[in-house]
Amino acid sequence: MDDAMRRNLPLFPIGIVQRLTDLTARQIRYYEQHGLIHPQRTEGNQRLFSFRDVEALLEIKNLIDKGLNIAGIKTVMNQVTSENEFSRQETESPVTTEKKHDEMTDAELHQFLLQELAAKAGVRGNSVSTIQGELSRFFKPGR
Repeated sequence: MDDAMRRNLPLFPIGIVQRLTDLTARQIRYYEQHGLIHPQRTEGNQRLFSFRDVEALLEIKNLIDKGLNIAGIKTVMNQVTSENEFSRQETESPVTTEKKHDEMTDAELHQFLLQELAAKAGVRGNSVSTIQGELSRFFKPGR
């Protein structure tokens, strides 16, 4: 059994998940209703959560603490899922990935970073000016 299968194995009842995450059962059910987590069900209709579900709940809790609403959390979680799928595809073909990184010019890198900043600007609580300031320390346009 590989690591991915172990992480998706439904093991924890809701009581254990409550203690691990400091969330109430009502909060956990709410996030399930909104499709942010997908616990499996036993024949008796009891929810069983995997390690991935617990990690997702901890991430949701962290995002709520940062001030995001459900719509923002869904956006972030979908983006993370997309990035995980992308990185999985990259690891399947490391030769082509290395070639893509070698072919990126400074101008392309600068444009990519600007696009990332624009994308991050839509997330509430994210300070774009701080990010730009940090990036300017390492990358000067026009060099």
